[in-house]
Amino acid sequence: MQEEDIRLETTRARFANVVKRHAQLTERLSRDSDKMIFERLQKEFEAARASQSQEINLDGEQWNDGLLATVREQVHMEADRKTTSGDANDMPTSHFQEKVTYRVGNKVICCLEGTRIGILYETSFAGEPCELYHCVLESKSFLEKMTVLEHTIPFFLPIREVENDLLSSNAMRFIDHIGELLQAYVDRREQVRLVKELYGNQIGELYHSLPYHMIEFVLEDSDCKVTVSLRYPDLVSVLPTRVKVLAWPMHQYKKSHTSSAGAMGSQPIPARLSYAEDALRTMSLPEAYAEIVLNLQQALQQMFQGGSPC
Repeated sequence: MQEEDIRLETTRARFANVVKRHAQLTERLSRDSDKMIFERLQKEFEAARASQSQEINLDGEQWNDGLLATVREQVHMEADRKTTSGDANDMPTSHFQEKVTYRVGNKVICCLEGTRIGILYETSFAGEPCELYHCVLESKSFLEKMTVLEHTIPFFLPIREVENDLLSSNAMRFIDHIGELLQAYVDRREQVRLVKELYGNQIGELYHSLPYHMIEFVLEDSDCKVTVSLRYPDLVSVLPTRVKVLAWPMHQYKKSHTSSAGAMGSQPIPARLSYAEDALRTMSLPEAYAEIVLNLQQALQQMFQGGSPC
């Protein structure tokens, strides 16, 4: 048993080192290029919005395929007009008054130079603004399907898959879905950040995937080690759908719980904490963590000392 513990700790240490090196490599590879693209697009979006005569807020049914078609028609008419005139400076002042930016929830849609449509995604957490993300769509003609020309969306989110599945058949749904992916990613990430900030001294180990759709951490209590595993198969979800919380008896609980196993030997048997799994499925991660800790001692006593594991 001691040898198994040593091997397990060695594996954990190696895995932690791999995760750390992967994060460093990812940051080094993407930092400079992503920063340059972000700064360039941010300036272009700001200039485009500054040139607009008004920003219209759309609610519910006002955001539809017809409106998106109108935006596409506007960018093509503008591109054709500039091609015909041969000089953008010859544009009459009245034409500027026709430019409109549309705001739909956390999205801002504007016309960019050429035949391009820009979507600016604003993310937030707990009412506070977080990152901005950009997506630039292009259609070479009004009748052709649009394509993603460039973007600042994190590389580990499946934008190309969504583009292939939705953009040609339902561009409005594509725009909305990318916004949902980004907001859910930021929400999951910020939940983990807040848990580490509030309860970092209670958490022994914490691992997560880049999109935060796989999260695992260990809560080391004096009487028990609790392992938490969260999975978010749907990347637009902010609550996990697959949850497993196991309590491993230690010290005084270990003796009473292993003795009841009889022929099972001296290996401690973990028990599932159903109340903790329910909390994680229905509450944000910081709220669920507080709920788990609040009721942990009572649950451990009922399961291990009472001899009735879940």
